[in-house]
This record gives sequence, C-alpha cells and structure tokens, in this order.
Amino acid sequence: MDLKEHIRGIPDFPKPGILFYDISTLLAHPRAWQYTVERLGDEVAPYEPDLLMGIESRGFLVAAPLALRLGCGFAMIRKTGKLPGETIPYTYDLEYGSDTIEIQADAIHPGHKVVIIDDLLATGGTADAAIQLVRKVGGTAAALAAIIELTFLDGRAKLDVPVHTLIAYES
Repeated sequence: MDLKEHIRGIPDFPKPGILFYDISTLLAHPRAWQYTVERLGDEVAPYEPDLLMGIESRGFLVAAPLALRLGCGFAMIRKTGKLPGETIPYTYDLEYGSDTIEIQADAIHPGHKVVIIDDLLATGGTADAAIQLVRKVGGTAAALAAIIELTFLDGRAKLDVPVHTLIAYES
C-alpha cells in the first residue's frame, strides 16, 4: 500500500510557505490506518519497549494504538502546563528562543526501555528533546519512530538513536 496516497498536503499552513502533511486523511481510512500501525509495530517490536512515549499531539494518535498492539505502556510528552500532577520538564533551544516539554513524574521508571513516537520527523528538535527527557529521568531511549520524515530538513542527523519512518518526502 502506498501510504503517500493517504496523506494530504495543505499549502501555507500554519503560515505562508509551509506545506503541512496532514495525517487526518490517513486516520479516516481504516485499511490504511491499520496498515500504518502494523508497519510501525514491525519496526518498533524488536526493541521490546516497556513504554511508548507519544509527542504532543499527533504522536498520541500514533503511539496509543501502537502500544495496544505491542502490549506495552503509553505515556504523553506534552508542552508545559498540559499534564496533571507532578511533572518533569525539559527545556531546549529553538532557532529563536526556547521551548519546554514535560512528562508526568511517574511516567518512566529507571531502566524502562522507551521508544518515542510522533507522526512526523522534521528538524529533530522536539524529538531530540524527548530523547533527552527520557534519559534525564533514568529511562533508556531505544529508538524513535514516525509515520513521515521530511528528509530535506535532516532531523535524523540530530538524533543519536535509531530512527524508523514509513514515508519520506524529499522536498
């Protein structure tokens, strides 16, 4: 199955000059979505993760059914102030400024093997921050998996874990 047939490109979103790759059309097609989850499962299963961490917010949509399929836990990586209870933050640099992501304090236990999941890998900044946050709390960041990779942004080069993607866009 060609998954690119189920991804909608939306020009000038969220701002002019950006081509947004929308997975909502993939999610709406049951066979394509099931195939996507199965393929990602095949990529992630060899790591035998204890936990999948989904990056806000479309990463949640990918990680939750994948965790169910693999029989492992699922937890969320969110922007500051979005998670209840005690949280652990990680602040990282952006081109102009910084951003902070966080997890619930009890999401990862020392030694947990974690695979980070998102819908799309672009520049790699948030993915790297997620990897560093997992390590900060004593987890092992085993890999990152995403549906889409924008290879022209070279985000993979910023990551020091294996990266698995199903679709690559060259420009």
